[in-house]
Amino acid sequence: MNVNYLLPNKYKSIGWILFILGIISGLVSYFVPSEKEPLQTKVLSILNNFATGAKEIEYFKIIEDGISNELILLLIIIGGLMIGFSKEKVEDEFTYKLRNDSLVWAMLFNYLVLVVLILFVHNFTFMYVMALNMLTPLIFFIFRFNFIQLKHRSHEE
Repeated sequence: MNVNYLLPNKYKSIGWILFILGIISGLVSYFVPSEKEPLQTKVLSILNNFATGAKEIEYFKIIEDGISNELILLLIIIGGLMIGFSKEKVEDEFTYKLRNDSLVWAMLFNYLVLVVLILFVHNFTFMYVMALNMLTPLIFFIFRFNFIQLKHRSHEE
């Protein structure tokens, strides 16, 4: 099956490395909080002071900020995209259908979980839920695609 939007298979292993590093780093930064941000640098902020309630909202300003959370998210997202959108060693009709079905399932399941969380999670905790929600469709897709593929391979043997 010729699918133009998929990366070559060799990117899948690189994706797993980035993804796992991102997940481990995220868990460490969450469960072992640090008083000082480890990676401080100057960055371009296109919208600053918006969420703080400040009277002056600043646009396109260079600010000093910690970037470790951003780097962790980039590792997870880039790694996840490389895992989810790299060709399999054997890319056939079944793999194509499984990839599409998994993507639809991940989106539906993600929004079902989000509706439940909207109903039952409140206050500032909801902001954490929304931040994590940007990763869950990709994680659900990777999990389901690989789980069904593994299950299918074990039934063939």
